[in-house]
Amino acid sequence: MELELDLQQAVTKPNLRIIPLGGLGEIGLNMMAIEYGDAIIVIDCGLMFPEDYMLGIDIVIPDITYLKKNREKVKAFVITHGHEDHTGALPFVLREINAPIYATALTIGLIEEKLIEFDMLKSTTFETVRPRDRVVIGPFDVEFIRVSHSIVDGCGLAIRTPEGVIVHTGDFKMDQTPVDGEVMDYARFSEYGENGVLAFMSDSTNVEKEGYTLSEKEIGYNLEEIFRKCEGRIIVAAFSSNIHRVQQVIDAAAKFGRKVVLNGKSMVANGRIARTLGYLKAPDGLMVDLKEIDGLPHNQIVILTTGSQGEPMSALTRMAMDNHKYIKVVKGDTIILSSKFIPGHEKAISTMMNHLYRRGADVIYEKVSEVHVSGHASREELKIMLNMVKPKYFIPVHGEYRHLVLHGRLAQKVGIPEENIMIAEDGDVVEFTEKGIEKTGKVESGKVFVDGKGVGDVGAMVLKDRTHLSQDGMVLVIMAINQTTGEFLYGPDILTRGLVLEEVSADLLEKAKTVVIETLNNINTEAKTEQLEVKEEIRRGLRRFFNKQLERKPVILPVIIEI
Repeated sequence: MELELDLQQAVTKPNLRIIPLGGLGEIGLNMMAIEYGDAIIVIDCGLMFPEDYMLGIDIVIPDITYLKKNREKVKAFVITHGHEDHTGALPFVLREINAPIYATALTIGLIEEKLIEFDMLKSTTFETVRPRDRVVIGPFDVEFIRVSHSIVDGCGLAIRTPEGVIVHTGDFKMDQTPVDGEVMDYARFSEYGENGVLAFMSDSTNVEKEGYTLSEKEIGYNLEEIFRKCEGRIIVAAFSSNIHRVQQVIDAAAKFGRKVVLNGKSMVANGRIARTLGYLKAPDGLMVDLKEIDGLPHNQIVILTTGSQGEPMSALTRMAMDNHKYIKVVKGDTIILSSKFIPGHEKAISTMMNHLYRRGADVIYEKVSEVHVSGHASREELKIMLNMVKPKYFIPVHGEYRHLVLHGRLAQKVGIPEENIMIAEDGDVVEFTEKGIEKTGKVESGKVFVDGKGVGDVGAMVLKDRTHLSQDGMVLVIMAINQTTGEFLYGPDILTRGLVLEEVSADLLEKAKTVVIETLNNINTEAKTEQLEVKEEIRRGLRRFFNKQLERKPVILPVIIEI
């Protein structure tokens, strides 16, 4: 009888499952579900900013269809740190799934500020933790472990489960001289490695970068050198969440006798939160209000502002366009862009910089001076972390597909067998079974577009229409492909602007469609999954066609939607 009960328990025993819903296949959008039996904890809940083709879209959040279907199982959101790509989707997700949020003090402070905007603060439960705190959530015992990153209060996680320990780094780098002196907790990661780790998930963002990532403190030395040489106003644009960078600007200003002004909504809010919690320190009288700067000599002013990415309505862009209410950029001002250029923002940043130069300012940025360092570990640090944790199974996270693959190859170099490395993507169900680790299915996942107050009501067809309306003098070819197989699922549709009169274009466009179809049929199956190659072949085919038919050379813009 006892043997029968043991067998029945073995049959009904649930498997541990890891289900990425965002962040594995793209930068940002980070969200990971850990499931065991009737309990799910969600690690991070982030957004990503729109890509070029997402016309009019404000932000992108993960598809949480799977969580909504299993909302009774969701026991908590466990947040590793306060960056938007790990917290920004919470106001939208909490509308559907009401579960407590576990995070460190600054992370909660930043989340609370966001929820106030959405009038959701009172309906949300928070549990404040500190590094090395352990919390029990259903079958999970979660420990928060201090890591270094480009924001204060970042943590990795050690999650004890009935099947073994899962370690998740969050975003990290190995900064030996952090600004606040709070060094990453190497001891705890090593202890878990000594005691045995079932699975390890590690940040892949900087896997392409050799060596080690510079310490944040190096930026402080470089800022001091710039401050020493500047005779006019200094305007520093940085991410408002990078409290260490803000602290170093404040320290440099104090050293050289300058007052500091915080400018921009998020800079003011995050500065207030960080000072209240004791993470940001400034001598009495150093911080002044924006309205007070008119009475100060220019060589006694530092303005800390938002807008380093050239966002259209940001404070620095308004200065560049000379329509800021209080600040007019003049000859002698020095502008420091103390942040990386986020991919997709290069044109906006370049345009903003050109306008700043037109106003007589000197602009210092990453390409001409070391005024920014990454918050992510480079290859040697990733190796060290793998050697400390010594996992049985390894799952690279946080990155585009190539980053995940390269991180997997790096893990092989430090001795993890290839069969124990799982390259997963959003929606994959990674399950620990008697056979080991394997993909056992796929759940609904993807990107949900937020446009103004609309969430998910803008899809691929709407974006296609916006593209049509925004272009003149172009031929647009629209189609959809299967991202995995390269199979064409829709199209081609061909529309023109500024090429020929509408009433005489129907026959011409039918011939153009035939050209596109013939071009696609001549591309091999593997190449069909490569967007750049498919687009270039379509451009070549249509260029020849329109040149032969009309002796004209319109701009050809293929729009391929991957599904």
